Amino acid sequence: MALMLKNARLIDPQIGLDDVADILIRDGKIVEVGTNLSMEKGVERDLAGKIVTPGLVDMHVHFRDPGQEQKEDIASGSRAAAHGGFTAVCTMPNTDPVVDDAVAVEYVKARAAAVGKCRVIPSGACSKNLKGEVLADMGDMYAHGAPVFTDDGHGIQDAGMMRRVMDYASQFDCVVMPHCQDDSLVGEGQVNEGVASTRLGMLGWPAEGEELEISRDIALCRLTGCPIHIQHVTTARGLDLVRQAKAEGLPVTCEVTPHHLFLTEDDIDDTYPTALKVNPPLRTSDDAVALVAGIVDGTVDAIACDHAPHTDWEKDREFELAPFGMIGLDTSLGLVLTKLVSTGIIGYDKLVEVMAVNPRAILRQEAEKLEAGSVADLTVFDPEEAWTVSRAGFQSKAGNSGFIGCALTGKATDVYVGGYATLEDGVIVE
Repeated sequence: MALMLKNARLIDPQIGLDDVADILIRDGKIVEVGTNLSMEKGVERDLAGKIVTPGLVDMHVHFRDPGQEQKEDIASGSRAAAHGGFTAVCTMPNTDPVVDDAVAVEYVKARAAAVGKCRVIPSGACSKNLKGEVLADMGDMYAHGAPVFTDDGHGIQDAGMMRRVMDYASQFDCVVMPHCQDDSLVGEGQVNEGVASTRLGMLGWPAEGEELEISRDIALCRLTGCPIHIQHVTTARGLDLVRQAKAEGLPVTCEVTPHHLFLTEDDIDDTYPTALKVNPPLRTSDDAVALVAGIVDGTVDAIACDHAPHTDWEKDREFELAPFGMIGLDTSLGLVLTKLVSTGIIGYDKLVEVMAVNPRAILRQEAEKLEAGSVADLTVFDPEEAWTVSRAGFQSKAGNSGFIGCALTGKATDVYVGGYATLEDGVIVE
């Protein structure tokens, strides 16, 4: 069946497009883009006042499936993704069992095909059981559809082991995504070391625990030639290391999260809100300003929410006992529209670059554009829709968001995956 999207503002920096036009879709692909288009038979939707972009991609999410489906599963996680405006996500391998072989990769793909509301791209573990000791079956996982590798949640502590990971991955021209964390420095840290740890009387997590491994992994990238993507950079110095690597011409990219952009250690008050306990921890306001500047100047390649759901009973405990992590798929787009686009810090073109174009390229996925012949993975949002973040509004099973009560402007209204709606007028299509 044909689908016509009428009168929307189409934005795609890949082809220099920013204009009000129509999109004709048939058999999952864009057939024509232009003004005053018509068709003989099909569904027509008037999207006047809304913006259409290539489908948003979040390249760092945790769906907890297999093994911890009480927190989130592929069905609920992909609903949250679609609700937030995403057509695709990349799931992390730190499930139970770990996604460290081809069987686990095929499970994620099959489950997503059966119950998902967006495309699910599984990442594979670098090491068996995320222990950082023995290489995982990276070649088999790559052959079965895992385009990137990470031991997310764990920094690979041994430099020789990390070199072996990069040497192996470089054979397939796929990306290794390091979680940069030096355990000998981080230890049992709970919050950023400095003012926050002193004020709260908690064990500190020094910025150097992240920065040292960023530096090491960039050096190993230089040695091996393997492309790396530094996950959730949180500090100004860490970002400077990435900036220097890019200037050197090394194949290094990085991401930042909305919570590290828009929350800081100062937001953790004497109520000890466990929704703000994240890994890496919230840093200083100067760090947050530096991360925003990194988006503006192109040092930051992607905004990824590190969606990390937990049950209420796990988070409703003493700060030291609660797990690290915050959900973000339902809120990521709204936060970026409100705090970066509406304020004039970035334009819509940059939003599309860091939330659609660059993530897809890093994940080695085919580029999707608002032009004839492209797959019709599309995100539609209303830039003027005002809403307040609430637990009741989440599609995720979890509620551990640090942004509940935040007033936002701009929200996804429709999502199309291969030309089929998974979100329509703000409601998940069943």
